[in-house]
Amino acid sequence: MKIKALLLVVMSFCLVLSYAQHNHDHSHDHSGHSHDHSGHSHDHGDHAHGASATHAGGHHEANDYSRGDCGTPAKVIHHSEYDPSATAIHHVSDANVYTILEYTIPLPAIIYNKERGLEFFSTGKFHAGHHENGHYGYKDYVLYEGSIHRIACENFQPQEHFEVQGFDMQKVKDSKGKDIEKRYAIINGKGYVLEQRTIWDGGLLGGGMTSFYDLSITKNVVSMILVCLFLFFIFRKAAKAYAVRDGQAPSGIQSFLEPVFQFIRDDVAIPFIGDKHEKFLPLLMSIFFFILGLNLWGQVPFLGNVNVTGSLTVTMVLAILVFIITNINGKKDYWKHIFNMPGVPWFVKLILTPVELLGMFIKPLTLMLRLAGNITAGHIAILSFVGLIFIFGKSGQSMAGAGAGTAIAIPLTLFMMAIELIVAFVQAFVFTILTASYLGAAVEEHDDHH
Repeated sequence: MKIKALLLVVMSFCLVLSYAQHNHDHSHDHSGHSHDHSGHSHDHGDHAHGASATHAGGHHEANDYSRGDCGTPAKVIHHSEYDPSATAIHHVSDANVYTILEYTIPLPAIIYNKERGLEFFSTGKFHAGHHENGHYGYKDYVLYEGSIHRIACENFQPQEHFEVQGFDMQKVKDSKGKDIEKRYAIINGKGYVLEQRTIWDGGLLGGGMTSFYDLSITKNVVSMILVCLFLFFIFRKAAKAYAVRDGQAPSGIQSFLEPVFQFIRDDVAIPFIGDKHEKFLPLLMSIFFFILGLNLWGQVPFLGNVNVTGSLTVTMVLAILVFIITNINGKKDYWKHIFNMPGVPWFVKLILTPVELLGMFIKPLTLMLRLAGNITAGHIAILSFVGLIFIFGKSGQSMAGAGAGTAIAIPLTLFMMAIELIVAFVQAFVFTILTASYLGAAVEEHDDHH
């Protein structure tokens, strides 16, 4: 029964997180980043083309969009300097395509357009290339840095197929004189302003509103589904093995799962939750294996180096689930310690009650930020070390510098990957043990405490 409950909770996580992941805003700053795909002939000059291709940072001649945002004459800009931070941020962000090494796999696009309704198509229509920028557009959508954007110009007529020569990003003044960044698609030698990627915060965080909602299956969603299916497979296999080999010593996958299961039960669930631990054991096991599976999946470079648990959207949903389950199961004594602390003077309660109430919301916030911060930091560090090759090599201009960068980057990257392997287990354990401690505090009664 425990194995079945564990499978149900794991699959529930996958469904909830898959829907939530659609709302994640992974736009990033690559100011002025453009590539010439005119006529599909790639002329990048001395521009490094590959995993290390340059982002913004080089000196360039800016396009003049002062006469308007739509249909302004523009030209594709080339850059010569390598920006490691922008490259790292790009590679840890979510995308509407799944890139493995130099191969880009299209994903289904599901767009709700406020004017046209639901639209279904494949991101293969964009012909994603270098840095997941689309060479072509579909209707009034383009693919910029792996994300679907919509052309926000009324004078642009939607087309089934049109060529995109490049992209640009410029700082402009808004109506209040504040500097803002605008993205542009260069089509037929003219710049057209783009809407940002979908943000569902209603503009509360300053992102503004969009005329479409992106419900597409992104690479993070694909990764979560694959990891959940893998977890389902190994748990199902273990359950069958226990049924067939009842009373025998564990073997195969049982030899790995049973010690981990016993460790979480005996050293996490029972000490923190006590006699009621069996009720929450499927939840704790699901959290641990789900986070661990995604952490390890992200450690494999040739699988896309995805950063699922480094996404605040994913960790936020996990934290909210823990928050809801904890407070739903909160006993009378749990709420007393927040709103009516026994034996505490009333004037002290005026101070402690708001603090305790605030702590209820800080706990899931720390769960969310800790996991996302640690995993993302590791990915960025590894990518930055790899970037030393191109920094020392001056984006391919100096072979001696590239050799020196390689000699430095390889040991640093291997060391960081070893650390990240440890962090993958530690962060799964930390999230699980903190969840157990919150649940234990919620279900604890005075009789249990004494």
